[in-house]
Amino acid sequence: MKTIVNTIALKAILITVMFLTTAVIQAQKQNIEVNASLGTLKQINAGLLNVGYTEAGPSTGTPVILLHGWPYDIHSYEEVVPILVSKGYRVITPYLRGSGTTTFLSKDTFRNGQQAALASDIIAFMDALKIDKAIIGGFDWGARTAVVMAALWPERLKGLVSVSGYLVVNLEANLKPLSPKAELGWWYQYYFATERGKLGYTQNTYEFNKQIWQIASPLWKFNKATYDQTAQSFDNPDHVAIVIHNYRWRQSLEPGESKYDSLEKRLASRPAIIVPTITIASDFDGAYADGKSYADKFTAKYEHRILKGIGHNVPQEDPKAFAQAIIDVDGLKN
Repeated sequence: MKTIVNTIALKAILITVMFLTTAVIQAQKQNIEVNASLGTLKQINAGLLNVGYTEAGPSTGTPVILLHGWPYDIHSYEEVVPILVSKGYRVITPYLRGSGTTTFLSKDTFRNGQQAALASDIIAFMDALKIDKAIIGGFDWGARTAVVMAALWPERLKGLVSVSGYLVVNLEANLKPLSPKAELGWWYQYYFATERGKLGYTQNTYEFNKQIWQIASPLWKFNKATYDQTAQSFDNPDHVAIVIHNYRWRQSLEPGESKYDSLEKRLASRPAIIVPTITIASDFDGAYADGKSYADKFTAKYEHRILKGIGHNVPQEDPKAFAQAIIDVDGLKN
């Protein structure tokens, strides 16, 4: 009996080593170079993933987790992190699934881009790091993930900073057409709905995402080095699959996973956010920049800020404003 138990234990150890080795090899193959201002690049198993993340600042500081969007990566925060570290925060910037050195532990896991899956990833990530509560900030996919976390697990957030406000996806509402002008802004979603779009994105990821940067931030004069630093994250083996599924799921063209159904049902009711929040709007938000369309969804201490002449990548275009929002939300008390 003892021999059997030892054999089972040995197999478990070998499987764990195999997973860790695979993740390290994949990270090495991607040859990701991270800006030193973000801190040290690390890897940790969390939920379905081996998560790549950077960490900077004192281990005893208030945890701040910064979430990037698409098609961006953790380098959106390269100037935000030093500001927060100088104030004593422990700042953590994880690569979302399908980006950078974050990989799936199993080749059989469905490459799911739905909102509940991404938010569950970060909760599992916090559990793995033994972080009970953190300030969560984000933009684009990162803002949506942060808001979903606040809606479903408010006890895990000390504060929330969300660019573009209340970004929870409502599948039923997404079936309703917008004005032609508004529809034009979502052209890539319709492109991704086709097999031609999937093939086009696969073949032209670098140029496609660069075009998104230019459209979303027309006044931001980023250079090739800045873009290339982030573009290395798109070489992730699951990048295309996650992006395509995310946008097809939003249009109800592909299903999510049943294990997230209860979470999505709660999100469909458009729950209020009961943690202290600062929302940020920019030129990207157009007519919705005043925040009035979602202000009533934030029922705790709440502020809304508008940045002029700034596009969608707020933390990289105006790092001081974003960092200040993190610092200020820490001071909002219910």
